[in-house]
Amino acid sequence: MNNIAYIFPGQGSQKVGMGKDLYDNYEVAREVFKEANEVLGCDLAKRCFEGPKEELDKTENTQPAILATSIAALRVLDSVRKIEPSFVAGHSLGEYTALVCAGVLEFADALRLVRKRGQFMQEAVAEGEGAMAAVLGFDSEKIWDICKDACTETEAVVPANINSQVQVVISGHKAAVERAGEAAKEAGARRIIALPVSVPSHSPLMKPAAEKLAEELKKIKLNDFKVALVSNVEAAPVNQTDAVADLLTRQLTNPVRWVEIVQGLKDDGKIQVTVEFGPGKVLTNLIHRIDGQLVTVNIENTEDLIKAKNYLKKGRSSPIDFGV
Repeated sequence: MNNIAYIFPGQGSQKVGMGKDLYDNYEVAREVFKEANEVLGCDLAKRCFEGPKEELDKTENTQPAILATSIAALRVLDSVRKIEPSFVAGHSLGEYTALVCAGVLEFADALRLVRKRGQFMQEAVAEGEGAMAAVLGFDSEKIWDICKDACTETEAVVPANINSQVQVVISGHKAAVERAGEAAKEAGARRIIALPVSVPSHSPLMKPAAEKLAEELKKIKLNDFKVALVSNVEAAPVNQTDAVADLLTRQLTNPVRWVEIVQGLKDDGKIQVTVEFGPGKVLTNLIHRIDGQLVTVNIENTEDLIKAKNYLKKGRSSPIDFGV
């Protein structure tokens, strides 16, 4: 099949117990977590499998944990059914996992990078200064003006994740996020949900983190692309290695254009099937809402793997029910 895209989730998908089923049943998954433990100098596997949740939810822990869990799922599928996707994409943090899949980043380098990325993000903003909120049931095109009007000379709020046509996450200074949320509600938004995070990702407040990340990226050897990445920042395919560092740096202060990414995969890339690797079904569900014609498959445990393997073996390209 040449109509498949591999996709990888970002922060927020984590949960205690993630990766445990694959670890228990597949040696290749155990090797992934063993390497992660050695690279990071901690028991990442135990943190994923047992928590506690408070530790797993710390940004510097969450990011390598999700990356390792997603790579474990990818390598398990590769071990039983090797497929060459036409494109890869990841949501925020997931873009690093996608770059490992594409052969651009070595797994060990990606682990070190995302842990430092998490640390830089946490250090960039004082506790209580930043915030993020999900705006539900509101036209994603209108949120830009709402955010613009809520900004002041000293406080900013911007769309951070364009997750679907009616779901956008906004990010920035806490007071500005609250003003934008109130304005969106008055303009007809169904619900505003304050997210339990202290790091205002994909906003101008992440500029200090972006500058530090740019320096770290200079130390990393990037390989040639084996498959094109559809980037968060430009929502367009990239296969030039020299563009990667700039895209990852800009990603911290720019929105994740997920709707455009999904629409481009289908309309321009002729993708019919997306396979999500890692904890949860966040991207699977978002894609289903963005375009119900795309087949959405997720792999986070053995049961999912069996369903996916059987489906992909048959080479189908029409939608079937995977219970998502």
